[in-house]
Amino acid sequence: MAISKKIRASISQSSLIRKMFEEGIALKKKYGADCVYDFSLGNPNVDHPEAFKKELIRVADQEITLKHGYTPNAGYPETRQAVAKKICGTTGLPMTADHIVMSCGAGGALNVILKSLLDPGDEVIIMKPFFVEYPFYIENYNGVVKYAPTRKDFSLDINTISKTITRKTKAIIINSPNNPTGKVYSRKNIADLARMLKKLERIRKKPIYLISDEPYAEIVYDDVTVPSILKAYENSIIAYSYSKTLSLPGERIGYIAVHPKIHDADGLVNALILCTRILGFVNAPALMQRIVANLQNVTVDVAVYQRKRDLLCGGLNRAGYRYLKPEGAFYLFVKSPIPDDMAFVGELLKHNILVVPGSGFGCPGYFRIAYCVDDQTIVNSLQGFAQALAECR
Repeated sequence: MAISKKIRASISQSSLIRKMFEEGIALKKKYGADCVYDFSLGNPNVDHPEAFKKELIRVADQEITLKHGYTPNAGYPETRQAVAKKICGTTGLPMTADHIVMSCGAGGALNVILKSLLDPGDEVIIMKPFFVEYPFYIENYNGVVKYAPTRKDFSLDINTISKTITRKTKAIIINSPNNPTGKVYSRKNIADLARMLKKLERIRKKPIYLISDEPYAEIVYDDVTVPSILKAYENSIIAYSYSKTLSLPGERIGYIAVHPKIHDADGLVNALILCTRILGFVNAPALMQRIVANLQNVTVDVAVYQRKRDLLCGGLNRAGYRYLKPEGAFYLFVKSPIPDDMAFVGELLKHNILVVPGSGFGCPGYFRIAYCVDDQTIVNSLQGFAQALAECR
């Protein structure tokens, strides 16, 4: 076979999200799109903010030399400065353009960060449940994945994380608001994590990097706030994406932000810039960089997602499902009524409902619903959800 053994193995473990998405395409061809309720993929359906549309037209109409040409590998200085200014305003830290590297979304950002940090055999801790691509990203750079289960309420279990850290631990990845649970880690939870890491750093006499994956940072509900890891811990790095904030997942635009006092700040930023180039990203999309520079405080209408969450939660609650109400993002992580989450996902398929089994996120016994869909899809699916639960009982 032509492909590598490593990729062959990865294909067999590849994303259940994509598999369910492809299953949905087949069902829609068979039954019609209106009769299939696809909650598999976190593809935001809330429209772009009007400010984005206006800025897109304004920038597209401008006469700019090399408008679509190569940018500096780190991104346009004015865009990096705009990002730094926003972070400075929310954290009080002396952020400058030198602490920002523009990226091809959060996925690109995480790959650049891990490529910059990891030597073969370095360990990276991720939380269960986790975003399905994290293990692949880590293994891309010969890192070793270590898992730390969260608590029953999906908050960080500081004691478990502490016990998972070894001399080989290089970094920890957290994701808040979380995919797949919608959990937002509290200020105290983050402070406790930072305190533990600082203590271990003093003992180890070498840094442990805290990487925060934040594509949903502005998608939060009920007056919940997302505490900044930059304020809590110096050896911290943010991977950010505008995919959800502005409903732009296909445009692949985001950034990396490093704490001004991070260990070897200059060396790390230079590594991030180099890795942006040698991984083949070269630079973040030029047109999108110019657009987001002036949209730092603009977001989609989060109230629309909150309404969808409440509509779905109300229906599932009446049917008898068990779940923790999400505080952010646009995912609901539901307890499977039978131990085999894969089997229950199969039961839901009989009602043309597509969800993703929790096993794909390292957390069997649950399933994930991505509720970034039309309201009518939610409403029309509720009878099928109720019937599937009743049949299993």
